[in-house]
Order: sequence, then structure tokens, then C-alpha cells
Amino acid sequence: MPEKMEEMMAMLRKPAKAKAAQRVIEVLDFFDEQHRQASVMDIARKYNRPQSSTSELLASLVDLGLLYKDAASRSYTLTPRAAIIGSLSQPRLVRDGSLARLVDDLRSQTGHGVVVIGMVGPNAQLFRWKPGVVSQEAVPGSGLAGGAQDRLCSTAAGWLLLSTLPTQRREGLLRRLNAEAADEDKFHHGEMSARIEECGRQGFAIGPAGFGEDASLVTILLPGEPHDRPMAIGFVYRPSDMIDAKALAAVLQRSVQHRMTAASDIGALSIANAA
Repeated sequence: MPEKMEEMMAMLRKPAKAKAAQRVIEVLDFFDEQHRQASVMDIARKYNRPQSSTSELLASLVDLGLLYKDAASRSYTLTPRAAIIGSLSQPRLVRDGSLARLVDDLRSQTGHGVVVIGMVGPNAQLFRWKPGVVSQEAVPGSGLAGGAQDRLCSTAAGWLLLSTLPTQRREGLLRRLNAEAADEDKFHHGEMSARIEECGRQGFAIGPAGFGEDASLVTILLPGEPHDRPMAIGFVYRPSDMIDAKALAAVLQRSVQHRMTAASDIGALSIANAA
């Protein structure tokens, strides 16, 4: 209950425009493989919003061409415009759908949940989450949702993302993270720096999933991303003696290399055909 109260107070302190923008993103984040359509109440319950204002928001998104509304079922689905906005300026891995196919392939190979995580300021942000296919008791996920953020130092993906930064910038960011952390979340600066350096040297990271999950993560960097906007992809799993994390890292590396090679071949073929 105290956490809910803090969230509500934080929302009240936000300017009206910021709250409106957040609510639009929440609606778009709601839709995924498990939620291809939604009612007003689905959205309102998910984000603890009033039904009346949620209905008005969805109607506005219909007018903007971001949602379809089914007159019979009164449910909403995303339009192609929602997927296209912003995608044309993204790296080809995102733009041509290769990243989405890679996530699907990795989940099919192992049954584990797959995450794509990027760096947004001092935080790691979950860009994509696809739950695993093993029994529900073993599937992490309550804190994993599109748009979720956690401190870079609190997740193995964050360690790997931090390893891409120039040393001076990284050290400054670590000092900031420690200064802003609650006492129980502070870390030993030297140990964290050494851990990040090791992740960069070995090319993968194994550690906490973060995002409020009692789960583990093995992750690698996606190649070809802008140096100041790195992304990591990885498997989320419950720790077990039956799971070989380094073997999972090898699966990630092989699959990413295969997908990148396939995308390059398709790109080269398209250029040749155009010529």
C-alpha cells in the first residue's frame, strides 16, 4: 500500500502534459502477443486509471490513427501506423523486423523468456519482453513489462551496457548512481567497476535480471548499434543447477550472429536486384 501511495503522489506531482504522454505510452505498451486487443476496462484496470478518462484517451488515439475500434465488441487493436511511427529511423535490425524474429527464435530454442534492454540516462529500460514457455510457476514476469526501468547497476544487462561507455563517463555515472541510491542499494565503487570491465572483456554478463524480479539473466550486446545507444539481449530464468548460463550465452552469440548474417545477405540481395 505505501508503494501504491508513493506512485500516486509521484503522478500528481507530474505536469499534466507529462502525465498525458505517459498514459499514451502505457496504452501502446499494453499491446503484445498476449494482448492483441483490449477493452477500456482492460486498460483502466491495468494502470489503475478512471474508466471515463481512459475511454477519452482511447477515442483520441482512434482519431489519431493509432488504434482501431471494433464497433461490435467495443475492443481496440493497434493500427499499422502505431508500428511504423519511429521505425524508419531505427537501425535495420529493428526496422526490418530482424530483432523481433531473433527474440522469437531464442525463445523457441530454449523455452526461456527473452529480454531486449537499452540504456536511457542512468537507467536500463526494458524495450522488449517475451515470456518463456516453461510452466508458469517457473516463469519470471511480474516486474518485466515493456517500458520498465531499473538502475543500470542493478541488472546484468546494465553492467554490460555500462561497459560500452568511455571510462571517464562510466565512472561519473557510477558515482551518480551511488550518490542517488538508498543506503541498502549502494555498492562498492571499485568492485562494480571491476565487474563491468570483466563483462566488457568476456562479451557477456551473467547476474541479476533486475526490474524487481528474483531471477537471473544472461545477456550479450547486440552488434552494430550506435556507440551511444547500445542494446543488450538475453535470457531470463530462475536459477537452477540444471541451467548452464555460459551455454546460454553461447546460444545467444550464435543466434545473433546467424540473424545478423541473414539480414546482411538479404540487404545485399535487395541492393543487387535494385541495380
